[in-house]
Amino acid sequence: MDNINILIVTGMSGAGKTCVVDALEDLGYYCVDNVPPALVQNFAELSTQSRGEFSKIAIVVDVRSREMFPDFKGCLDELKVQGYKFKMLFLDCSDSVLIRRYKETRRAHPLVSGEISSIEGAIKEERGILAFAKSAADYVVDTSEVSSPQLKSLIAQLFESDGGHTMAVSCVSFGFKHGLPPDADLLFDVRCLPNPFYIPDLRDKTGLDDEVREYVLSSVHAKGLLPKLFDLIDYLIPLYVQEGKSHLVIVVGCTGGKHRSVVFAELIAAHLREQSIRAEAHHRHRTLAN
Repeated sequence: MDNINILIVTGMSGAGKTCVVDALEDLGYYCVDNVPPALVQNFAELSTQSRGEFSKIAIVVDVRSREMFPDFKGCLDELKVQGYKFKMLFLDCSDSVLIRRYKETRRAHPLVSGEISSIEGAIKEERGILAFAKSAADYVVDTSEVSSPQLKSLIAQLFESDGGHTMAVSCVSFGFKHGLPPDADLLFDVRCLPNPFYIPDLRDKTGLDDEVREYVLSSVHAKGLLPKLFDLIDYLIPLYVQEGKSHLVIVVGCTGGKHRSVVFAELIAAHLREQSIRAEAHHRHRTLAN
């Protein structure tokens, strides 16, 4: 069963599972939504019996299964006992963003009923139910500050088979003034470098502009910092791979997330791609005002 490609998708309601399913279908996955845990093994068996059309299958399991969901942990254990090779993707999102999304769409949270009368209470209950799944997941993606196109791009990066490196790396720039990314594995702070914000001609540009990049890299401290970051990352990635980690999130922060962090996130991603590692840069706060 080593050649089976089974992906189990779970996570918080409202965190973007529909968008992820669309992206996976574009990658050739046969996607099945809202599957009761008891039926997961049936779909896994289907992938072993097919002649190619179901060779890649994504199974969405979440709390919409309601009273059947507690069987999910036992289902995962049974898949392992039966020798199925699978990965699990967990979609997370901050409570405030989930509440805003539910209010915008006017949809009811699946756990709002009976004793749970509010969205806030349903989210709290759901987090408790899903805690084991998040801790067991191979990939945890926080969608709080990720647009639908960005999420689709990230899914393509993680699951598009290209025969390359087994590790996928997201290099994320952010601004400390907007808060720390909750999904960071490695965090680097480049606020110690000269800030282009104080140069009038550069203030309204971003780290994707050549003028800003040249300014940031002209600093003697940037020239010294960059190779040291590369050396540390090059040392750590094989250790993460050995540990079995499939997705690494490297975040780089500056004050506003618009200039210095963008430059360094792009450079780190380019450095990793030179080593045939799947790496993309994502910029959470590049378009926000400083």
